[in-house]
Amino acid sequence: MIGHLAHIVRHPIKSIGYEDIRSAPLTQGRVLPFDRTWAISHEAAKFDSPLTEWAKKMNFVRGVAAPGLMAVQAQMHEDGTVELTHPDLWHLRIDPDRPADQAKLIEWLKPLWPATRPAPRAVERLEGQSLADMAQPYISILSMASLAALGAAAGVELSRHRFRGNLWVEGWAPWAERNLIGKRLRIGETVLEVDMPITRCRATCANPVSGTEDLETLQWLEKLNGDWHFGLYAVVIEGGEIARGDVVEVL
Repeated sequence: MIGHLAHIVRHPIKSIGYEDIRSAPLTQGRVLPFDRTWAISHEAAKFDSPLTEWAKKMNFVRGVAAPGLMAVQAQMHEDGTVELTHPDLWHLRIDPDRPADQAKLIEWLKPLWPATRPAPRAVERLEGQSLADMAQPYISILSMASLAALGAAAGVELSRHRFRGNLWVEGWAPWAERNLIGKRLRIGETVLEVDMPITRCRATCANPVSGTEDLETLQWLEKLNGDWHFGLYAVVIEGGEIARGDVVEVL
């Protein structure tokens, strides 16, 4: 079962934009660099800001509550700033660690966030800990063939950015990745061990181009496979460099 690495994607601010990159260094027991480094807590969060330990996703601004967030794109610059774009908003370039820029980010989000939801409160960061949905240092691995199969069943062409994945593999048979739990994969210089499937939520129902819900993704996943799984969580066992085009080999 051989494939190749077609895409590498990181999400610097949780639920606020995605960024395609050409390569990345992976470290044993760590996530993809700058993936969910920051997150935005809301006023109903179960912790006081600043954050002192990993917290569950319900405490943060997320696409499942505001589909418009799914259309945000991000670009990290060498100076550490993050540039955010959205089809309905002005471009914003900020340093997420700078208090004045944090206030700008929260203001920028207001048109995308429902007034009926607890308002965005603060930009959070926890040194050495990704603020992803899982506390474990997972990297997500997904299949382009499975994405195509899901889209074919639903009768639409699906953007991979619905699923906020890190590593996208081309060349596997559709749904073959569902048999990789517990297996190890060699990607470039690295080895990753697959731990568990990813259970999806309604954020995947939103179109990343328009920022509106246009497909009952979960219903289609259940119809095809009997569950809401799409993609895999894996941990880095051996670190090294990965790049688009690298061979992906099941060990």
